[in-house]
Amino acid sequence: MKQLYCALLSLVFSLLPFFTDYARAFDQPDLGELAESPPCSAICQIATRYNHINTLIRDGKINRSLAQSELKRLLAQVREEYYRLVGKDLPLEKWVFPLANYDHRAITGGRNKGYIARGYDFFDGNRHGGHPAFDIFIHDRDQDNRDDRTGKEVQVRSLTRGIVVALERKWEPGSPLKGGKYIWVYDPDKDLLVYYAHNAELLVVLGEIVSPGDPLATVGRTGFNAAKHRSPTHLHLSVLKVRDGWPQPVNVYSDLVRAKSVPAE
Repeated sequence: MKQLYCALLSLVFSLLPFFTDYARAFDQPDLGELAESPPCSAICQIATRYNHINTLIRDGKINRSLAQSELKRLLAQVREEYYRLVGKDLPLEKWVFPLANYDHRAITGGRNKGYIARGYDFFDGNRHGGHPAFDIFIHDRDQDNRDDRTGKEVQVRSLTRGIVVALERKWEPGSPLKGGKYIWVYDPDKDLLVYYAHNAELLVVLGEIVSPGDPLATVGRTGFNAAKHRSPTHLHLSVLKVRDGWPQPVNVYSDLVRAKSVPAE
């Protein structure tokens, strides 16, 4: 018995270095993860809080009055931080068409270009009605998210200057989320929220300050209806004017016609 005890004791001590190394490895942070998550700046923290409220609105998990007061409060904070960092406004003439290598001719949909403000309420979230937006189509007959003329992905460019205040990076086929992988950019100068939906890949982070023409994403087919075969590949662009914490649709078609077209990088 004594020999068995000694043998077991010897085995335990021989395995101690292994378990110690394992525990140390387990406790170590993922350096790659840390590199992808730098310390969040003040504007990033505000945008993160806004994104949380935006998601609650999207999913119908917050009442309207509270949501409106929170939007008003948080956007005021975003505006203050924006002017502290940027310090100036940008004229409308500087707007850039939101798809690289495309212009307003990529917007179809008849006389109204598919724009229907009636029935839309921002606070209805994912269940909203109407279509206060423009669908901007790319040449993609085989629906591979690439321009048939170049074989390359098409970049979504920022229409305005502003701050990325909300986004969604995750979307799986079958999800009821209409916008798929989307981005919201807030333009404090004109009090606009600009919505870019159905993206394939997002190229920005919360709290990032963007200028007209900056890459935001690549065009994709994410979203409940956008993923269906009957839907041509497009960017869904919507612009809302914030009035007392209530985002309301604005038809910016004439501004898109005048917006500068930029080449791909």
